[in-house]
Amino acid sequence: MAVVAPCLTVETLDEYQALIEKYAAFATRVHIDITDGEFAPTFLLGVDQISWPPEWEVDIHAMVARPSEYIDRLIDLKPRTIILHAEVDEDILPLLQKVKQTGIKAGVALQKKTVPKNIHELIEVADHVLVFSGELGYYGGKADLMQLEKVRLIRNIHPQVEIGWDGGASVDNAFSLSQGGVDVINAGGALSKTADAKLVYDQMVSETNKRGVI
Repeated sequence: MAVVAPCLTVETLDEYQALIEKYAAFATRVHIDITDGEFAPTFLLGVDQISWPPEWEVDIHAMVARPSEYIDRLIDLKPRTIILHAEVDEDILPLLQKVKQTGIKAGVALQKKTVPKNIHELIEVADHVLVFSGELGYYGGKADLMQLEKVRLIRNIHPQVEIGWDGGASVDNAFSLSQGGVDVINAGGALSKTADAKLVYDQMVSETNKRGVI
């Protein structure tokens, strides 16, 4: 069964606080995005602006061009997972290793164009691999379920790694994502843009609990 994790992808503290209040009643694991306006074209909240309820398990997805400039501050926040992008110009392998040494889980994100075998050294080290099917720094968009093929390829490299999905997750495709081998379904616009986020969250969880029919 996959975990459904609400996403916080916002530009202002007011928006951030509103989503914390919206998700506080039901969320246990959440996904927080940060950007630098360079690797991703939007400016979301900065590292120094984010915090969360102590009962939450948090994955921080750092869509930044130079993660080495952020890594120490991210570690200081003590999230569950820190996720860096494979496509940045820096060598993130030592950064992943540094994260793991602190007891925090290290994640690597793959955009649509990235082929798992080309970054096998990162996948072998990672605790979490994020299959990214969306647009950097934005909610919405349609999930590209063709990207599910990467799940098999990633598992061939690292069978025990946790695999996340980011981009277009909804009630309509939560079952397919779960059946496709995704462990963590990050839900953005499907939850943030609805009046009853808990209802939609519960529906997505229900979809992941369904069994496939042969």
